[in-house]
Amino acid sequence: MTKPKAKTRASLLGHLEARLRALGVPSPAAEARVFARAALEETPEAFFARLAEPVPEAARGRIEAWLARRERGEPPALILGEAEFMGLPLKVRPGVFLPRPETERLVELALNAIEGKPSPRVLDVGTGSGAIALAIKKARPDARVFASDMSEKALELARENARALGLPVEFLKAPLIAGLSGLDLVVANPPYLPERYRETAPRELSFEPEEALYAGPDGLAVARPLLLEARRALVPGGKVVLELDPTNAALLGRFALELGFREVCTLPDLARRPRYLLARAPAAELAGELGLA
Repeated sequence: MTKPKAKTRASLLGHLEARLRALGVPSPAAEARVFARAALEETPEAFFARLAEPVPEAARGRIEAWLARRERGEPPALILGEAEFMGLPLKVRPGVFLPRPETERLVELALNAIEGKPSPRVLDVGTGSGAIALAIKKARPDARVFASDMSEKALELARENARALGLPVEFLKAPLIAGLSGLDLVVANPPYLPERYRETAPRELSFEPEEALYAGPDGLAVARPLLLEARRALVPGGKVVLELDPTNAALLGRFALELGFREVCTLPDLARRPRYLLARAPAAELAGELGLA
């Protein structure tokens, strides 16, 4: 691979965008800006104010190395060691699931679910880098936010991000609901891909931990027990908000109805695919009648 020959910041952007487009990345222009600013260690404002200035040799060397890794399918966040999620800069590293843009919509739905609820108790299941829990705590400082995960590597990273951002979240090494009760909201982006998806998965997924991706033949081997535990951990009227694969969101919705959840619905992502499941635990009287109290 040849070193980028771009002389100025503006020509560097053009060079990067062309190279990334040739690799077939979804948003080559946006990704080019991220790499260019990172290589020069500049804020967006500083970078765009100096587009006519030359690019130091060291920066071009960094970009050469990053492009080589990108060509092998490595996600940009892992290459740079950082991802932005709902405006929060998060450290990321191999072996921990990367935060994704579509999960920002999950957080928006979660925040809507506790709007007007004073000091809600919230649990983020399978927290990974801590993205969901930290975004909720940032938006709702009054919330008591818990986050569970079975991976010590993930919890270590999540705690590191929490300290860096000054956001107090209670991290628990435990499966699913972690034995908690009295929750107003359970939110999760659990493993949800059916096993058959391995055959056609994009190269970038090979850099993710498999246990964070795949969940049995229908992709619901984690979501089903999670929903069952959530049903018993939520206060009457409490809510659960999950991100799922479009092929199994409706299936889990039917399971939620069988468990006695009310107001069960699926909502679309930006591509209009059913991506998010929302459900409300029944009132105390109904829960008793159903034997779920």
